Amino acid sequence: MTTLSPPRGEHGALLTIDLAALAANWRLLKQRAGSAECAAVVKADAYGIGIAQAVPALWRAGCRCFFVAHLSEARMVRAAAPEAVVYVLNGFPPGAGPAYHAIDARPVLGSLDEIAEWRTVGGPAALHLDTGMNRLGLSSDEFARALAGGAFDGFTPSLLMSHFVSAEEADSPINPRQIAAFAAFRQALANVPASLCNCSSLFLPEPPLHDLVRPGYALYGGNPTPGRPSPMQPVVRLEAMVMQVREVEPGDTIGYNAQWTARRVTRIATLSIGYADGWLRSQSASDDHAGGVTLLDGQPCPFAGRVSMDLITVDVTDLAEGAVKRGDMAVLLGDGITVDDVGRRANTNGYEILTDLGRRFARHYIGG
Repeated sequence: MTTLSPPRGEHGALLTIDLAALAANWRLLKQRAGSAECAAVVKADAYGIGIAQAVPALWRAGCRCFFVAHLSEARMVRAAAPEAVVYVLNGFPPGAGPAYHAIDARPVLGSLDEIAEWRTVGGPAALHLDTGMNRLGLSSDEFARALAGGAFDGFTPSLLMSHFVSAEEADSPINPRQIAAFAAFRQALANVPASLCNCSSLFLPEPPLHDLVRPGYALYGGNPTPGRPSPMQPVVRLEAMVMQVREVEPGDTIGYNAQWTARRVTRIATLSIGYADGWLRSQSASDDHAGGVTLLDGQPCPFAGRVSMDLITVDVTDLAEGAVKRGDMAVLLGDGITVDDVGRRANTNGYEILTDLGRRFARHYIGG
């Protein structure tokens, strides 16, 4: 086991990251990809678990291609995997050609201006085609103009790609429209490798595998099939220390702005973690709103009052007296509490929970 600073004991919370589970998740997705290459999306510092640790684990599992959002992240991947293929999803900033070449990174080009500038730089680059996201990428009209104007003379993309809007919704009508639109784009550059699948689309009845798939969230334990049991192994476990247990009287309020009121003699455990650690304030509980949940003594215990910057208060009245004491560890992620569960309680999704995981608490890596 490796411990990163701060060491355990210098912060009240502990994040354990299972690199063996990460690798197992990649291998499961690779199996679903069939003959297509299985890349890994490691943007946002590998969804919060750390590029420097995740990329070597994925490389050892067999992954050879990685996608990031920014050039700074590409540098981190290159340091961790010198021989990897690295694509940068957020495009090609003006004048960035030398920086890309210096680390052998490949931009994902999504506009006519980007294509024109990259042609003067040279080298492999992906082409992003917009099939319905309306965020980045060439529209069908822009693609037609690029073909007619000779934009691909002397420049053949190393990859054609697009991005699903709602692949996690298997019956979404936009899925077949996007698949058809991408197939139409491909006809013009039929010999170029193509990529459309993210992790959720790998579980569609007829996944459009093409030549390369790009899973992200599911690698880190997120459920790519909402509403169904998750096929993925959990990767992260978060625990926070109980700093104090106190008793309050009926009518007493807990936390900032007196939003939660004790309705009985209540025992409150205070945990050493808060929104400065990425445990979102939207998990706060009030008199008319249930918030987050933690496990203490193996039992679910609801938050009581607002999540503050450094502390969370939890109602442990229903546990046996003495079952929780100072120094015990409460489970916030793990033992059946998934990132998707936490996301729902925080009125967001598991992606935000993972990528907001803080840097103050101790991080332990296992299975590496």
